[in-house]
Amino acid sequence: MALLCFLLDLRNIPPPLLHRLKQLKIGYRPGEKFNLRDFHHAVNNIPLYGFLPDQHVGSPSSGDVSLANLFSNRAIYSWATDDISKKVIAICMSAQNPEALRRSLMDAAEQCVAVDFIMLEPEAAFMYGDIPANANSFVNRICDLENCVVRRYNPEPQVLRGLVKRWLEDLKDDKEEILQAVFLFRYPIIDSVKHICCNLYASANHITDGFPSCQACKCHGCPIDHVTTNKVKWMCPITSRQLASSDVTDTAVRIGEQTVLFLPTSEGGSNLQRVSTSISFDVIERTQLASMNEGVIMGRSFVVIPSSNDVEVALTDECSDQNTQIFYGLCETLFKLDQGLVCSSSCNIETMKIGTLQCYYLLIPSEKGPMLLRVQRLAGSEEILPLPDMNRDCKSKVTMKIRNSVETSLSKIALKDYNPVQHERGFHSKLNRLVKDSLQFG
Repeated sequence: MALLCFLLDLRNIPPPLLHRLKQLKIGYRPGEKFNLRDFHHAVNNIPLYGFLPDQHVGSPSSGDVSLANLFSNRAIYSWATDDISKKVIAICMSAQNPEALRRSLMDAAEQCVAVDFIMLEPEAAFMYGDIPANANSFVNRICDLENCVVRRYNPEPQVLRGLVKRWLEDLKDDKEEILQAVFLFRYPIIDSVKHICCNLYASANHITDGFPSCQACKCHGCPIDHVTTNKVKWMCPITSRQLASSDVTDTAVRIGEQTVLFLPTSEGGSNLQRVSTSISFDVIERTQLASMNEGVIMGRSFVVIPSSNDVEVALTDECSDQNTQIFYGLCETLFKLDQGLVCSSSCNIETMKIGTLQCYYLLIPSEKGPMLLRVQRLAGSEEILPLPDMNRDCKSKVTMKIRNSVETSLSKIALKDYNPVQHERGFHSKLNRLVKDSLQFG
């Protein structure tokens, strides 16, 4: 896990762009001592009046604090302990006095602090390769520093959201080590090699379906595990001290396991409800299945078949037949077009609970048979994780020898339509052995 320090150069970031940056407030699983309210309060109070229109071409005004001075401030490097990696995210549109800044960055390197410069440049600069001279000079002066990286971005909302995803990866617990895997083949792929070594990365991260209401003690702001109206049982989770009614708030919501927010009313909370008998899915768009990224498909599949009963009223034989025909017609048409339907619902079919956050699903048609449509949950924007760097080395070009050898090896592997009946996991046989051993034990 890394600790991030965001440093914004308010002198050369125009107010409209700064307003867009202020929407990057994110919630994540906090570590160390992180206060979600304080973070939002700080972002909300970033001043919008520090912009100097000519700053990117002129010299710093008298009395202005330069980036070099900010990086020389040891307060930036004093947070947390030395055993945690630290990174400064410097967001700006230009940088002056690169020589002085270079000396400050070398000091940061001695403190084992990494620095990422996010250079926000207008769209025209990307379209025509028009890189400002001062930006080129800045990059040339610090490109040899191992602790510094300069990245140029067009400040579009989608680009900024991608940056947030990458910063979230920096905040992840470093205990979540890279998962390594080896794929073993029965026949050699080339020469005597029968395996491929890979790293596995999660493509999505599950998030909660809502923020449940809770009771919390006012003394420490900690949730009381069991909501009860019995005042005798109110105990402080930290000190185990008995609490009076004035010491407990009923208008709090739990954010994850460690964070509680006090609210003026109890209307902000959301207690998840179990699904009754039917679930409503709103069809919102079509999608080409050939271009669908399977990494966004989450959870288990559900088989969907036409029902003889409507959600609200029983169908007559004629209506039931029409419902079935429409269903088959939908399947055939979607299959012919190689398209699926994207649907939204407030129900999470994995937990079978209705929350306040939307879930997205994909209806995938099949050509025939009872498995006509499969409904699988799709990851939302908050759940998608950035892909690992996959820049292909020029030395990794596939030779004709390897390509021919791989094709020969694959031709020796049986090609079949996957049938789950032929791929037993061994659950029942293992359970039967355990029962047998238990009976012998007496």
